[in-house]
Amino acid sequence: MNLRKKRLKVAAEVNTSSLNDIMFFLLLFFLIASTITNPNVIKLLLPKSDSGQVLSKKTVALTIDKDLHYFIEKEQVEIGAISSKLENLMHSVQELTLVLYVDKSVAIEEVVKVMDIANKLKIKIVLATEPKKR
Repeated sequence: MNLRKKRLKVAAEVNTSSLNDIMFFLLLFFLIASTITNPNVIKLLLPKSDSGQVLSKKTVALTIDKDLHYFIEKEQVEIGAISSKLENLMHSVQELTLVLYVDKSVAIEEVVKVMDIANKLKIKIVLATEPKKR
């Protein structure tokens, strides 16, 4: 008479077939999210605004950082060369809009200098802002 119960040996098994699907979706998500991010590599603190516009014309980004470095489309330029760079860009495009990305710590005098240059060249100007959080 055998009084001991027979113990069934259960094999531990980890099912990893769904991990492939999860990794694929994570990879797809990060690829899409990385293409949506702003390619502007110059970090600025923009002022906030309640109203905003979406531009559909040919735009050129002019950035002024907190150290008063001027950039046209990520290329650093001196304040005296901004006029000639914008004139060169105007020859390739009929209707040009200048988008000013200015750090909020920059004095308004520096912004007005750039706006004067654009006004002399008859270029439309838009000041970039961030929407206010409600």
